[in-house]
Amino acid sequence: MRKNIIISYIEGIINSSTGENYRTILRYFYPEFISSLVLYSALYLLDARFIADLKSTSMYTTLGISNTFLHFIVKIAEASTLSITVLCGQYNGAEKPQDVGRAFVEAFWVTVLVGICITGFLFFGAYNIYYFLGVSPKMIHLGIPFLRARAISILFMFIYLACISLMRGLKNTQTPMVIFVIGACLFIVFDYALIFGCYGLPKLGLVGSAWASAIQYGAMCIMSISYIVFGSYHKQYTINLFLGLSQYKNLKRIIALSWPIIIDKATIAAAYIWLGKMIAPMGKYALASYTVIKDLERFAFLPAVAFAQIITFLVSNDFGKQNWPAIAANIKKVVFLASLMVFGLLLMFSLCPSCIISFFDQKGTFTHFSAQIFPALSFFVFFDLLQLTLSAALRGAGDVRSVMWTRLTVCIVFFCPTTYLIAHHLPITSQAIKFLALYATFYIGSAIMSIMYVRQFRTGEWSKRTQGKS
Repeated sequence: MRKNIIISYIEGIINSSTGENYRTILRYFYPEFISSLVLYSALYLLDARFIADLKSTSMYTTLGISNTFLHFIVKIAEASTLSITVLCGQYNGAEKPQDVGRAFVEAFWVTVLVGICITGFLFFGAYNIYYFLGVSPKMIHLGIPFLRARAISILFMFIYLACISLMRGLKNTQTPMVIFVIGACLFIVFDYALIFGCYGLPKLGLVGSAWASAIQYGAMCIMSISYIVFGSYHKQYTINLFLGLSQYKNLKRIIALSWPIIIDKATIAAAYIWLGKMIAPMGKYALASYTVIKDLERFAFLPAVAFAQIITFLVSNDFGKQNWPAIAANIKKVVFLASLMVFGLLLMFSLCPSCIISFFDQKGTFTHFSAQIFPALSFFVFFDLLQLTLSAALRGAGDVRSVMWTRLTVCIVFFCPTTYLIAHHLPITSQAIKFLALYATFYIGSAIMSIMYVRQFRTGEWSKRTQGKS
């Protein structure tokens, strides 16, 4: 007889004999958290603060809406390299080191090709991107040179993420953290210098931020490739990047695994872009509020992002060993730890949101409006945390298509039509209520996804599908 879901969850988080213990999970967590802090939030917040010091709401909003779109690109990059974590983790769990090396080389060159295509799209399509987002002509004028300079860093980012995906698949979270920290330090120095024109460098304003990112990712790319090519990985896993695309059977499996992940991750990131497009008619101050609320929630959400990376490689390794009870136990423990950390941070921010938001609003134009919205939205974040963890676990088991179809269906059938209806047809006079309704719809969509994922784990459908493919 199947246990009640709450009883099953409680038993899972207190069971120390199945799965990894909390100490081991936290040992994996801290390097991943620092890496996620650097990649997804801390540098964005610091960069936003530097731009805010220029005292231009248009420039701050342009940065925010650009970063929302670039977050979409980052998710595509993550997705195209996640196959490396999954495949190398499974081969590593099955103790097949040469297969680890072959899978990495094949996926590396696929990633490079995808990165080149996206870099070209950003550089040559900058105007059309901002026009689609529905921003003002002034913001388009500010954004085009920024996005074109930022495109250069995107190719470096794709290569870099491919390298650290190999390290994650082999349970090495320390080295990516070190590389992240060095890259972050470089970004901070050059970001400040190029925005404000210090240390003999030109004053470039918003464009200076983009060039700082290019320097950061260029350096991290060189460090990660050097570690793999000249370090112990080269001999242990027989990695030779110069072999290129040679094992077409492996290549076919990489593409089959990657494209559903690309679609599912891009779907969630595109939902943020769509949400910004629905908010855009409310004006630049509403867009500025969207930027600051999204950035603060993304910061609070960082523990969940780090734990999602961890559950992917834990599940992939346990899947290689066919240790099903460990997979279930690790998922429950990760959800528990992520919830404690995320809601602790959200509670701190919600006690005095005006103080934090004013840090990014030097002119005081959107602080009051944003402070009204932030605490109410924080209650909905758990649903996104749960769907993120469960989808990462399914990917680790190689069940990528169910995640893709779940996300795609919810966004197309529920999220997009509902937000369009709220934005353009419902007679909501209060800007605050309208904004809250639009943003909360995103989290309600996450709740629907979570219910569908929980059902898959409870029925065991995921293990039946993945066993059939192994």
